[in-house]
Formats: sequence, structure tokens, C-alpha cells
Amino acid sequence: MRILISNDDGYLAPGISALADALSAIADIVVVAPDSNRSGASNSLSLDRPLSVQKAANGFYFVNGTPTDCVHIALTAMMDAPPDLVVSGINNGQNMGDDTLYSGTVAAATEAYLFGIPAIAFSQVNPGWAHVDAAARIAREVVERRFDKLELPFLFNVNIPNLPYEQIGPLTPSRLGRRHQAEPVIRSQDPRGREIFWIGAPGACRDAGEGTDFHTTAQGCVSITPLQVDLTHKAQLELLRGIV
Repeated sequence: MRILISNDDGYLAPGISALADALSAIADIVVVAPDSNRSGASNSLSLDRPLSVQKAANGFYFVNGTPTDCVHIALTAMMDAPPDLVVSGINNGQNMGDDTLYSGTVAAATEAYLFGIPAIAFSQVNPGWAHVDAAARIAREVVERRFDKLELPFLFNVNIPNLPYEQIGPLTPSRLGRRHQAEPVIRSQDPRGREIFWIGAPGACRDAGEGTDFHTTAQGCVSITPLQVDLTHKAQLELLRGIV
């Protein structure tokens, strides 16, 4: 099995090192990740400048671009054959509910999915890397399942509680929850007195009921959500056909 690994926290992040260590025991791995933290980059591609690829002392490749750039370059310019799987993470904090629209972690997996390659995004529920080795062990177990009965490609979003391995509950299929709107931006000033803005915190959970990823992880279990890229509002499409 050959696996391409990426993330959005950068090639030096503890999460990607733990993930690479765990998966190298069961597969041939190639790691291509951003040169720095690109959290919140979503599915953006860098079209306004050229990109470079360098190799770190640990064998990881790093790109001066976004997570999507990394996977795109790896698949189209670096690898002599498509990998069997693309894995992204382990992210420093949750990617649940509406977060998935902004997540660079999920975006890296999505880019692989658009190329027809199965992909899984892994995140820990809380930032700080507590019990990241346990999360990496869970990630390896998820990868080992192979999901042979599913139509390919698949795109999974997996969130793992920050708990010791023995305390983590089972893998639980879950739907995305929803958040309230984000908190307002934070106004400040730079050292020269110019007004600047920091993006505010995510909104609180609005839909975190049973069956959602928020609820699953709150119970100490691992949530797994199958994602798709089709954004068509099919009900409104039918209504529009009757209007226009």
C-alpha cells in the first residue's frame, strides 16, 4: 500500500510526524506538506506565484503553498503513480460541522478525492497535541479497515478525542453538526497605529444532537463522516425549473 500524507499545520507539526510514524509500519509513505501553518486555507490554490518543493532532513517534502497545493503538486509532478490513499492530518484541533468548509486539513483530502483517490482527513478534537500518539494509532486502525465494500473514491472526515488509547470509544459514523455564526472580528492597532483585524472565534454549536460529529466526540468516541463535493441544492433546482 502506498500512502501520500499531507496536512495544514506544516511539515514540522507533531501531528503529521505521529501520523507518518504510525502509517509507515503498514505502507510506503510520501509526505508533502506546507512549509508553515496554513490552517483555514480551505481549498485554495496558489495561482499568483510559482511554488517550490524542498526536502527536509526527516525525508518530508515541504511546499511554500497551501495544503491543496501540496497534494496537487505531489499527484501531478512528484509521484510516478497515484497512491492508494491520501491521508491528511493529524490536525491540531477539531474539524467538525461547518469547520470542514474552511479546513485546510479536509481540503488536502478533498483534492485527492477530486483526482479519484480515496482520502481521509484526521483531526484531534482539542488543540495542543495531547495523546497524539493515541490518535495516530486510531488513524492507522481506520486506514487498515480499507473499506473495500464502499464505492471508490471515498472522502472521510475523522475526529478523534484527546484521550488515552484505552479510553477512546469506537469508530462511529456521524453526520456533520452545525455552528452558530462566527464571533465578530477583533479590532486592534498595529505598532504604527493603523487599524487591523483578527478573525474571531468560531460560533458555538447550534446542532450538536445525537448522530452529529459533535455529539459523537463528546461521548469519547471517534466520529467518521463521509463527505461529498456536490454543492447543488437539488430541491431548489427543481423549484427553479418550475419558475424560470
